[in-house]
Amino acid sequence: MSGHSKFANIKHKKEKADAQKGKAFTKLGRELVVAIKEGGPDPVSNSKLRDVIAKCKAANMPNDTIQRSIKKAAGEQDVDYEEIIYEGYGPAGIAILVECLTENHNRTAADVRYAFNRNGGNMGTSGCVSFMFDKKGQIIINAEGKDEDELMDAVLEAGADDVTIEDGIAEVLTEQGSYNAVYEALEEAGYEITEGSVCWIPQNTVANDDPEVEATMEKLIDALEDLDDVQNVYHNWD
Repeated sequence: MSGHSKFANIKHKKEKADAQKGKAFTKLGRELVVAIKEGGPDPVSNSKLRDVIAKCKAANMPNDTIQRSIKKAAGEQDVDYEEIIYEGYGPAGIAILVECLTENHNRTAADVRYAFNRNGGNMGTSGCVSFMFDKKGQIIINAEGKDEDELMDAVLEAGADDVTIEDGIAEVLTEQGSYNAVYEALEEAGYEITEGSVCWIPQNTVANDDPEVEATMEKLIDALEDLDDVQNVYHNWD
């Protein structure tokens, strides 16, 4: 999932995710393996697994598929996936974070570097752009037909930090540690959650509507997201 929280990007991401659902489910399967390896297969005692399950639900993965994936992941503990974040720049100095899960660090680094170099970007050193982002819980709700005041009250009562509503979409931001509790509270309240994850949110965004920059950024994001080892791509482009 690329990008930040701008509402046009959210709609674009959902359309793209629907078109690549099979690949998205495979990547979520890797996250299940890592979560289970760290804390076991019981989501009651494993908060990271609960977060990944919530992410699976937000990606419209059926419950029986989630359970099968958990069982499969529990049997794949010999696979040693490493979580790595690569940092770099797109056109016009746009900051990019690339979140990966890999069992082959050298292969992934080479693939990510190649994607940057071939598509108008530059891979940087560790820490070169990550200071521009904060790790937050982000929950996207279908707000069509909902009373905005009622929705905002419910979100804040659930423990969220902030909510923005625009064009029938509500973006809820939480602290990383309270994401799961807020997600479950909103789900129990009957709100339709279309997307949810703990992700990197830029502190500020860079506005650039140059058609050449836009085309290059979209090409670069697509190239990065198409890599098997890449889980998420984040940027500060508005």
